[in-house]
Amino acid sequence: MTETGGGPRPRGAWWREGAVTATAFVLCLLGGVVQVDDTLTAPPAAAYVIAVVSCAVLPLRRRAPLAALAATTASGVLVAPLGLLLSPLIVAPALITAYSYALTARTERRAAGAVLGTSVVLLVASTPLFGGVSWQDASRMGSVAAFPLMAGVLGHSVRNRRAYLAAVEERARRAEESRDGEARRRVAEERVRIARELHDLVAHQITLANAQATVAAHLFDIRPEQTRKSLRELVETTGHALDELRSTVGLLRQSGDTAGPAEPAPGLSRLPALLASFRGAGLEVSVEQEGPARPLAPGVDLTAYRIVQEALTNVTKHAATSTARVHLAWSRDRVTVTVADDGEGAVAVPGRPPGHGLIGMRERATAAGGQLSASRRPEGGFLVCAELPLPPARPGGAP
Repeated sequence: MTETGGGPRPRGAWWREGAVTATAFVLCLLGGVVQVDDTLTAPPAAAYVIAVVSCAVLPLRRRAPLAALAATTASGVLVAPLGLLLSPLIVAPALITAYSYALTARTERRAAGAVLGTSVVLLVASTPLFGGVSWQDASRMGSVAAFPLMAGVLGHSVRNRRAYLAAVEERARRAEESRDGEARRRVAEERVRIARELHDLVAHQITLANAQATVAAHLFDIRPEQTRKSLRELVETTGHALDELRSTVGLLRQSGDTAGPAEPAPGLSRLPALLASFRGAGLEVSVEQEGPARPLAPGVDLTAYRIVQEALTNVTKHAATSTARVHLAWSRDRVTVTVADDGEGAVAVPGRPPGHGLIGMRERATAAGGQLSASRRPEGGFLVCAELPLPPARPGGAP
């Protein structure tokens, strides 16, 4: 239950309000038992009047806390003129409203001013108008003025405590949302990474298999020996495709699954075997290197390999040419990988969705800290150029 708000309250809140009001009514009557001459009598009619008037406004202290505080303070001021002894018991409703106002005030300054004003008013009302002030009068006056201040301090402390707990809960909720968002982001990144791996290896192997099958079909009647060679290469290509697919899908195993021996990720060291597979499919690929080669970080090495693989796959699929060129330029802080062809470019097939090869290559280059550009060449053909970072060279020129 909140301390503010004018909406409907649950049944438990009404029971609590009734208990608080009844307790304050009983305390007021007990305060009326002590008379001015320090004798004890049954509560007079004036005590009932004070109790009824001051307790009647208590249920309104949450909707209008300042008005309830003013009403209970005014009831306390009427205690002495009605012949009753002003004590902390008979002003119990004022203490309750002081606590509620300190709990719900918009600012600390307003709460402190209202509670302090209540204490001053009750102190003045409890001061005898005639005669000297005895030590009993002084102690009673001090308690009448101090109790509203204590109630206000208690309300302010409870308010700060609730605000602190609310802030802690909000931070915990935001931290939980942040963890959930980070987990979703990592899952999405992992899905994209696995999808990219699957696309690269499947597109490459299927393209080679298609080219080898086409060659075998074309030479089936006129060159049987070449047909057998193409079919053997087709078997090897599909076998490699299954092996790479099995290795990539193994990344999806649960942590408790038994994993087989992992094959090292491919890199530029496997570039000769990659180019040989394309040459077997009928694409003549030449390689040029500029500058001394240097070791690459594993992630950058895999990225360079996949970019060459995907670019040559695109040449095989889309470019009407049988030649391509791979150029590796090594500089002090980066390696530039270029794949070029002089074909006529891709031909759009109606009903076929666009591929993700260029998107995947660009994502790989960006993830490795580099950049990639792909465009048609003015003299014809297509050019893919990726710049990937190199690890800093060691002192003395050693890699």
